[in-house]
Amino acid sequence: MSKARQIKLGAFLMTDGHHVAAWRHARAPANANVRVDHFLRLARIAEAAKFDAIFLSDSLGVRDTNLDSVRRTSRNVGFEPLTLLSALSVVTHHIGLIGTASTSFNEPFHIARKFASLDLMSGGRAGWNLVTSSGEEEARNFNLDHHVPHADRYDRAREFVDVVKGLWNTWEDDAFIRDRVTGDFFDAGKLHVLDHRGRHFKVKGPLNVARSPQGHPVIVQAGASEDGRDLAGASAEAIFCAHRTLAEARAFYADIKARAANAGRDPDHVKVMPGVFPVIGRTASEAQEKFEELQSLIHPAVGLQLLSTVMGVGDLSGYDVDGPLPDLPETNGPKSRQQLVLDAARRDNLTIRQLYLSIAGARGHWQVVGTAEHIADQLEERFRKDGADGFNIMAPHLPGGLEDFIEQVVPILRKRGLFRTEYEGTTLRENLGLPFPEHPATRRIPAAEAAE
Repeated sequence: MSKARQIKLGAFLMTDGHHVAAWRHARAPANANVRVDHFLRLARIAEAAKFDAIFLSDSLGVRDTNLDSVRRTSRNVGFEPLTLLSALSVVTHHIGLIGTASTSFNEPFHIARKFASLDLMSGGRAGWNLVTSSGEEEARNFNLDHHVPHADRYDRAREFVDVVKGLWNTWEDDAFIRDRVTGDFFDAGKLHVLDHRGRHFKVKGPLNVARSPQGHPVIVQAGASEDGRDLAGASAEAIFCAHRTLAEARAFYADIKARAANAGRDPDHVKVMPGVFPVIGRTASEAQEKFEELQSLIHPAVGLQLLSTVMGVGDLSGYDVDGPLPDLPETNGPKSRQQLVLDAARRDNLTIRQLYLSIAGARGHWQVVGTAEHIADQLEERFRKDGADGFNIMAPHLPGGLEDFIEQVVPILRKRGLFRTEYEGTTLRENLGLPFPEHPATRRIPAAEAAE
C-alpha cells in the first residue's frame, strides 16, 4: 500500500525575517545579515523539525537607490547564497540546501560547477533555484545600461538549463574506478563531453566535478509569468510561487501540472510549494496584535520603495500615498508579481499606503494571521484541494517566527498525518519524493523498444 501524500515544507530564510521591518523587531537580531551563527542556528532548528529544505533568495545589486529608504532597510546586504549554504552543509545532515542563482548574469559552466560541488559535499542535498533576474540595478552591475527584454532572458534561460544539465551528465555514476593496480582513476568510456553549440552558448566541457548521490541538484524555479510557467513545466522539479487565494493557487497548480504532462513528464515530479507568511498567536486577537506591532515598525519611505520594487516600476514617490494606485506601464521586471499586486489593489480598492502595508510582510505571497489551529487548517485546505504540494514558510522575523511555527503548527500537522516524523532518506530528492535522474548513457530501454 502506498504511503499517504504529505505536505513538504521549506524554510525560506530572509536574514532577519520576511517582514520589511523585521530587523527592528525585538525577537530578531538587527545584525543578522553578517552573522553566520544566526544561520547555523536556523539550519539546525529547521532540520530538527524535519523540514525538507532551506531556501535562500538572492539579488545581484542594491535594489533601492533612494537613500531615504535604503538606509532604513536591512534587505540590501547579506551573504552570497552558495557560500552560506556550503557552511550550512557542514553542520546539517538531511535538510536540503536550495540557493538562488541567475541565468542572466552567470555562465552555465559556473552554475553547473558550483551547484555540483555543493551537491557532492552535502551528500546529495543541493537545489538550484533558477531565476532570470528582474532588476535594472542588477543589469548595471554586469556591463548593461538596461536589463534585456523579458522574453529574451527566458530564451537564454531555456538554453542555459539544458547546458547545465548536460554538464551534470559529464560523468556516469560509477565512472571513477580508482584502480591502483592498473593506474586507471576513471573509466574513459564513462566520460561524456558535452560540446554544446547554441544560440546563446558555446560550451565544450567536460565538467570537472563528479555526480553526487542524488544524480544532480534538484532544479527549482520561481517565475510565474507565461514564459516562467513554460520553463517550469519543461524543467523545474519544485516551484516557488505566490498566490493569495485558493482559487488562484488551484488554477496555477493545475496549469503547471498540465504543462509538465505536455512536456512528457510525470506531474507528480513537479512539486508546487507556494510561500506562506504565518503570524501565530494563542488567540486570533493576539495574532493580530503581533502583526500590527510589526506593521507599526514600517517607515513610510521603506513601504513605498518596497511597493515600487515589487511592482517593478521604479519610483512611486511622486504620487499621493493616500490616493489610488495609478495606471502603470507594462514592466520589463517581475510581470507575474506586478499583476498579482495590481489585481489586489483593484479588487480591494486600496490606496498606495494600504497596498504597501498589505505586502510589507509577504511581498504578494499568502499571508495568514491567526492561531496555530487556524493556520494548520488553512494549509491543509490548500494542500488537500490541489493548491499546493507543500509550502515555503516565510517567518515574519527570525529566529522567533520560525520557532513559533515549528513549536505550534508542525505538531498539529503531524497529528493529522500531514507531515513526516522522520526523513525518508538522506538526499533532497528522496525527501521530496523525486526520482533519481538516471544518466542518459545508462538509462534502461523499455522492453517493447528493446524487442524491435
